[in-house]
Amino acid sequence: METIVYSVEGAVATLTLNRPAQRNAIDLTMRAEIASCIEALKRDRTVRALVITGAGGAFCGGGDLRGIQAAPQDGAAWRERLHDAHSWVGALIALDRPVIAAVDGPAFGAGFSLALAADFVVASPRARFCLSFMRLGLVPDFGALYTLPRIVGVQRAKELMLSAREVAADEALRLGIAFEIVAAERVLARAQALAASFVDASPLAVSLVKRALAAAPSAGLDATLELEADAQALCFGSAAHREAVARFLDKQPASFRWPAGEQT
Repeated sequence: METIVYSVEGAVATLTLNRPAQRNAIDLTMRAEIASCIEALKRDRTVRALVITGAGGAFCGGGDLRGIQAAPQDGAAWRERLHDAHSWVGALIALDRPVIAAVDGPAFGAGFSLALAADFVVASPRARFCLSFMRLGLVPDFGALYTLPRIVGVQRAKELMLSAREVAADEALRLGIAFEIVAAERVLARAQALAASFVDASPLAVSLVKRALAAAPSAGLDATLELEADAQALCFGSAAHREAVARFLDKQPASFRWPAGEQT
């Protein structure tokens, strides 16, 4: 891999964007390498959670503008370019395992979109988020039009997209973009600890919760209740549920334990 580092420790995978001299800007090579990792991860059932981070004090500065400038300018080429990216962005958002973004420094443009694709964002105090597309006469991509309104609401999403202003870590926490803020030197370790907590969780239950929440904003009450019934029926029949009940009745601690909170 030229632009990323992918490693697995235990059952936690870590994907590090590794172009620090370019603030980990996403070029075509990085796109292809991330896509390859996501496809491999989907097939590897031994991995129970994914952490995404950036090297060198930046999460991701967005798209590589030099590469964008050199790309064909016709609309058909741009649609194809985005379709290629969206194939793995959509797979990442819909991944049936938890995704935690460890954000230190800037997460701009597509970098902010990539952080939004995670289920949890652990940020350092120096993290900065910006959907900078409007500054370039572009619309947000990499799934931000889907993810951001679901986190902050439509009106606030409009403001962040149309103003292209920077959001500091403390505001990101208030808006629900960041899950928590920890010191820069602990961001990656904290994200990996959160990911590791899911190693002993029911993979089926995790998958069904993520799927249900993705559908919930557009589903009616009846459809959501039906989804709950279907999902719970599957979980009641799972080995994970039976083992968890047996541990409870034997007065043993639960296998699944969420790590204690850690904030600055």
